[in-house]
This record gives sequence, C-alpha cells and structure tokens, in this order.
Amino acid sequence: MINKKELIREVNDIFIGPLVLTSGKRLEHVSLRYEHIGPADAPVILVCHALTGNHLTVGTENEPGWWSGLIGDGKDIDTEKFQIITFNVLGGCDGSTGPTTMNPLTKRSYQASFPNITVRDMVHAQHQALKQLKIDKIHAVIGGSLGGMQALEWGLMYPEQIERLILLATTPYLSDYGIAFNHIAETAIKQDPNWNNGFYDEKTMIPGLEIARMVGMVTYRSPQLFAERFNRKKVEDMFEVTSYLNYQGKKLRKRFDANSYLRLLHAMNNHDIGKDRKGIKNACKSLAIPVLALSYDKDLIYEPRLIKGLVHQLPKATHHHIQTKFGHDGFLVEFEKWGHLLKQFLEQK
Repeated sequence: MINKKELIREVNDIFIGPLVLTSGKRLEHVSLRYEHIGPADAPVILVCHALTGNHLTVGTENEPGWWSGLIGDGKDIDTEKFQIITFNVLGGCDGSTGPTTMNPLTKRSYQASFPNITVRDMVHAQHQALKQLKIDKIHAVIGGSLGGMQALEWGLMYPEQIERLILLATTPYLSDYGIAFNHIAETAIKQDPNWNNGFYDEKTMIPGLEIARMVGMVTYRSPQLFAERFNRKKVEDMFEVTSYLNYQGKKLRKRFDANSYLRLLHAMNNHDIGKDRKGIKNACKSLAIPVLALSYDKDLIYEPRLIKGLVHQLPKATHHHIQTKFGHDGFLVEFEKWGHLLKQFLEQK
C-alpha cells in the first residue's frame, strides 16, 4: 500500500493476464512496463508515447526521458503537482508484451507470429494495467502522433474515467500520405536479406529498419529545417544530411525491433475513430469531455487541416496551431512555444 505522502519514482512491470484483442485473437500472458513519477496523492496524468517512444517519459538526471523538457519538477507538466504514468505500448519492444517477448505456448520469442494489434488494444491493455494499480480516475490523458491516437481512444472507450484530453499532432485517422510512407518503410524491412519472413536471428541486425527510419525522419521534419541545418554542406565528400540520416537509422536499429516497428505501423495505418461507431462525426459527438488539440505547422503526415476538422466536431475542444519549422516533430521540441498551453489546460478548475 502506497503512503499518501510518498513520492513515487519507479520503473516496473505490471502483469494483466490474458488479453482478447479486437481481432478475436488471445494473448495468454500480457505485461506492460511503465514509468510512474510524482506524489502518490496527486491527480494522475497518463502519457501515451508515439511510434518509437517508450515508457521513459521523464527518466532520470543521468538519462533524461524523451519528454523531460516538458515534464518534471516545476516544468509545464509539474511532477510536484501531478503523478505521471507512461506505459510502453502493447506490441512494443521496451519491456511490454510484443514480438520480442516469449510466447508462453512455444517458449520462444513471438517474432512474426505476434498478432496484429490495434490502437484500441493498446488502450484496453493500459486500462487493465491501471486497474491493477488501483487507479480508477485520470485527470488527463496526453499523447502525440500515435500517442494522440491512443489518447483519443481513451476518451471514446473510457470517458467516465477521464477528466480531459490533450491531443498533439493527432488526427482521427492516418492520412493516405502517411500510409504511403509507412508502406515504403514496411517494404524496406521485408525486402531486407536478413528478414527471413520475420523469424530472423535475434542477434541479426535488419538494415531495412535503418531505411525505414530514414524515411520517417524525412517526413517528421520540414524542408525548411533541413535546408537551414544542412545547407548542402559536406564532410569528407558526404553531404551532412546523408550522414545525419545514416546515423539516425543505425541508432534506431540498435534499440528497436523490426517486427515491433511493423506491428505499430499497422496499428497506425488502420486506426479510425469512426470504425464501428457509425462514423467519425458520431464518434465525436460522444466525446463530451474538454479537449485541447495542438497542430504543428508543416506537419506532413498528421495534417493541421485534419486536426482543425476534428476539433470542429468535438463538443468541448480548443485548438491552437503552433508555428514551427520542425513539422510533425514539433510536439517533441520547442516547449517554450506551447508548453504553457498545456499547463493552463491541466491546472484550470
């Protein structure tokens, strides 16, 4: 039992048992890895991460998390006022049940046998995990990109548990443009000589994943930012932009699993809040809690026009468009431009 005055700071695993997926398939033994930080008696904020993110949102002083510039003591999302929980998604590869974990039926890693999952499956797993943690009320759910898709589903699947939503660079479905680039990424992985139909040696690197990451990096940022940062400069007869993409590809390949990458792309591609809800317009009518939505200038794959269209259909939504050269990656940087909007929204009575 947690002492009410206790300051929580932990990274742990929560076991939720069997999970029936929206496809009807069943995972027998599911666990999620999570980070939990903040005062035990404070309101809970659930953070949902994007495609290649993980549960380490805040991290530590020596190893800062991917949103440590936004969340922490005295920051826009203040860990002295809120407790923050982030789960590594179902299907991920940073501790939660996914392609890299052992299938209890075969005693081998799932790899390509891991079933396709949906954003709703991710949310359902998180809901079960919070029940195990004895948390039944959430002050806010926040996420960007794939994380924002999860946040939207939280609002639609479990509205009675949530007080408000924050959606960053998030649309009700992925655009055809986004699906097109995801197809290129998937093709690069599956045509890799080491792919072996997804049952590769776990010590074998999949260079196709590097190419997939390069494709992603081009879509996440804007031509203007690339021009300003690289300006056609060369180092030892190699363009700096080329070196940058090579570095980003290798960096991801070392920490991420190719099968997991494909499962999460599939979840993104097929997500649609209107599915089985009589369309997007009808789904939006049922989302009556306050929503703050931010779009980012030059976002190629989660287009601002689609975010504005979503907001217009929600009963209690506020929209802000952030001017940035970072495009889609705007939700990961330049907190000084928009962090105060989240602070005001979270702390308003």
